[in-house]
Amino acid sequence: MGSSSKDDSGSDGEASSGDAPPSNSGLFSEGERVLAYHGPRIYEAKVQKAELRKKEWKYFVHYLGWNKNWDEWIGTDRLLKHTEENVLKQQALEKKQGVDKSSKPGRSAQTKPKISTDAKVDKEEQKNNVAKGKKRKSDSGIEDNFSAEKLVKIQIPSTLKKQLVDDWEYVTQQDKLVKLPRSPNVDDILTKYLEYRSKKDGMMTDSIGEILKGIRCYFDKALPVMLLYKKERQQYHDSVENDTSPSTIYGAEHLLRLFVKLPELLAYVNIEEETLTRMQQKLLDFLKFLQKNQSTFFLSAYDESRASEGKGKGKDD
Repeated sequence: MGSSSKDDSGSDGEASSGDAPPSNSGLFSEGERVLAYHGPRIYEAKVQKAELRKKEWKYFVHYLGWNKNWDEWIGTDRLLKHTEENVLKQQALEKKQGVDKSSKPGRSAQTKPKISTDAKVDKEEQKNNVAKGKKRKSDSGIEDNFSAEKLVKIQIPSTLKKQLVDDWEYVTQQDKLVKLPRSPNVDDILTKYLEYRSKKDGMMTDSIGEILKGIRCYFDKALPVMLLYKKERQQYHDSVENDTSPSTIYGAEHLLRLFVKLPELLAYVNIEEETLTRMQQKLLDFLKFLQKNQSTFFLSAYDESRASEGKGKGKDD
């Protein structure tokens, strides 16, 4: 679970011991409608292909109702039969994560799988909002459908999507944390981008400067509220003093999480369509800058956490 971006190689995060094939070999068949874990949530999916890889069955699934870009190879540990009992389990998980009671069994297809974080979790990492929501109910119970048309669509590059998945795995599955303070920090990265644009364009436009100020402001406000996983909260309290800006302590790992949440945050801001389009283009350009400097801006490994909470599980058993 949580290793979706690695599944094409046939190696899930929890690898097979290399012994005999699992007892549930061939349990799922091609064309079968199933329920699949993505992060801590369960989504309706369809098995497109089934293959035996390294004595372990792998299934290529399509999440019903969502772009085929999210199709992926997963193991049997992330699949459930589409039964009434499992649908109830799916609904129970959604209810625990703040999804409205009125959500119908098929409603999970409207909560698109994506990596995200939510500090309003109750217990264990499965409460972190790792859903790729476009049309979903917010924690307050307000449905986002009304703003779907004016939602800023931020296309995160594929290598950065993998970064998000790895980030989720390090913290929630392996009990590891980003070592703080980070260098470069968020302020450094924003400054480097400003220099990069100025050099490339031969001038510095006020709009870019304003957008970067906005990113910094959103990051500082959103980090303690919605960008931290449960196991990172104690580290935050230990590292960030009252008068310290998180943007001077945290780096690219947590900044990237903000871009998953930005469409939701901006949906409640009254912005003209033309301005929204320009902003979308500039945010995408900034993400490409992060991607270009991925090896320098992001950590290749996290530190072991000494203050892990709970059992470190990502879903209810």
